[in-house]
Amino acid sequence: MPPKPVIIDTDPGQDDAFAILLALATPELDVLGLTTVAGNMGLAQTTDNARRIVELAGRGDTPVYAGAPRPLMRAPRPVPEIHGDTGIDGWDWAPAAQPPETGHAVDFIINTVSSHSGPVTLIALGPQTNIALALRRAPEIAAQIDRIVFMGGGFFEGGNMSPAAEYNILVDPEAARIVLGSGIPITAVPLDCTHKAPAPLGWSQTLADHGTPVMRACAGMMEFFERYGNAKYGTATRPLHDAIAVSALLWPELFDGRHCPVDIECAGELTTGMTVVDWLRQTGKPDNCLWLNACHDPAEVYARMGAALARL
Repeated sequence: MPPKPVIIDTDPGQDDAFAILLALATPELDVLGLTTVAGNMGLAQTTDNARRIVELAGRGDTPVYAGAPRPLMRAPRPVPEIHGDTGIDGWDWAPAAQPPETGHAVDFIINTVSSHSGPVTLIALGPQTNIALALRRAPEIAAQIDRIVFMGGGFFEGGNMSPAAEYNILVDPEAARIVLGSGIPITAVPLDCTHKAPAPLGWSQTLADHGTPVMRACAGMMEFFERYGNAKYGTATRPLHDAIAVSALLWPELFDGRHCPVDIECAGELTTGMTVVDWLRQTGKPDNCLWLNACHDPAEVYARMGAALARL
């Protein structure tokens, strides 16, 4: 099979970094470019992070386009307490050798999807502001998008930034609602799925033992990322949420879920950003999302991920 063309929309984030590196390391995916959005950090930082990540991977030719500096209707919500001052703390990153492209991320999404020889898959690893803007400006591109795979939400697991809401959805719930209402095939990789795929104990040392710059950077980021999550949840290891989303696209046989109607609460007093999943199909609305809630073999996921990263 020819590689699947993808655009990665991202707000790096250590787990975004793993996801990007995994995609770049995998011959099954053809990464057409990265688009950045304000999320884990402000837009200037997430864009600089994306450049540093592709250059670390030896893929400095991968274009990076800066996008929306804030959500559609809300204030930004950076989380340095989770990801550190840079968003990708844990490694002594060299400055980016090249600046981002001069165009806007939304234009890049529209132009690339419109002009590509076949359907393009969008991988959304942060707030979905750029994708929502692209769909509003050029709704005709929906027919040329093969699928949107997004990391976000939680139903059985609730939220990680409020009792009801996961971070990526909470930051821009209006954007997520536009995406879910687009009619495009969608796969959601929520906390329900990622929490079932924690990294193996000691995985950061396994990465470091490879000795390459990419693997040592991954080891450092993993150690930093786990520090906050383990303290919050009382766990010994944490899942790499965004990398699990890329894994679900690459290895769907390791995951399971259900097609069902999904919507976003945008105006709840206590539930803004909640992903309302009609698991039992009680509303009569049409299915619009494959909602993943199971990972059958987390050890295999991380073994494959590690093997891919070691090729960089």
